[in-house]
Order: sequence, then C-alpha cells, then structure tokens
Amino acid sequence: MLTLRNALLPIVFIGPMAAGKTRIGRRVARDLNLPFIDTDKRVVESYGPIPEIFAREGEEYFRIVEREAVDWALGEPAVISLGGGAVLHSETQADLESATVVYLSVTTAAVEARLGGSKRPLLADGIGDWERIYNQRRPIYEALATIRLDTSNRPITGIADEIVNWVQERNDD
Repeated sequence: MLTLRNALLPIVFIGPMAAGKTRIGRRVARDLNLPFIDTDKRVVESYGPIPEIFAREGEEYFRIVEREAVDWALGEPAVISLGGGAVLHSETQADLESATVVYLSVTTAAVEARLGGSKRPLLADGIGDWERIYNQRRPIYEALATIRLDTSNRPITGIADEIVNWVQERNDD
C-alpha cells in the first residue's frame, strides 16, 4: 500500500464547471487509498442545494459558506474537489500554495455536451456564461496549478491513472 508524504497532501482538484473534478478526484482518491471530499457536496449537506442557496441568499452568501467548506477540507489529508469558483477567495488561494493542486482544463465544445440541461445558477444564459466565467478564472487556475491536464477528449480512467502515477513519482523523490 502506498503511503504518501505529508508534503503531497492534500491533493486538490480545481478547474471550471464540468471539467470532471469530482469524477476524476474520486477515482484518484480510491486508487491512492485516501478519503475523497467534494466541497460542493459538503455545502449541500449543510445548507441545501446550491441553486436554492443562490436563489435564497445570493452568490456572496454562497461564497462565504463555500469558503467554510474549503477551509475544513484543506485541513484533511485527502483528495479534494473544489467548486469552480472556490479559488476566487484570496484565503483559499493562499492555502493552496501548500497543497498539490491538479488543474483540470476542458474545451468549450466538450463542456457543451456535458452541461446539457444543467441547472447551475451561474449558467442561466448557457455556454456563453461558462466561457466568460472560465476565461475570468483561468489565470487563477493556471497560477495555482502544480499539474495541469485537459479532460476534453480523454477517458476518465486514463486521466486518473496519469495523476496517480504522477503523485507516486513525486512521492518517491
């Protein structure tokens, strides 16, 4: 069984909506025998569905409770999936400097197929909103990344395997 050095933990997945952070992160966690934490799921468990939080309280309130979930998660030796906008918070950015950050990028064409019928609150006007948001956040994702992988046209298993191998190589250094 692989024992990871603490310097590699947590392993945090960032990137735009529909890049595959949760699906790939869950698989990486399983393969590395680590707990998996999805901060969006944590928010939902504590405060209810994200679209309802946006409708009831607005984005500013959502970002506050999201930061609470992120702060809690980053204290765990785990694989963590952050919501696409979690990196906007300056404290999260500072916290990620001591984590292994996996940035998953994706093309607009690939996302369009993945988001069909989505009820995401920031995508009221469709794929154009996704592109605008991604373009605004992309410099932050790139600055925080320890490793970057594109998920547009590759199977999840191959991407997860590549990340696991990359982590194992760094663990052996």
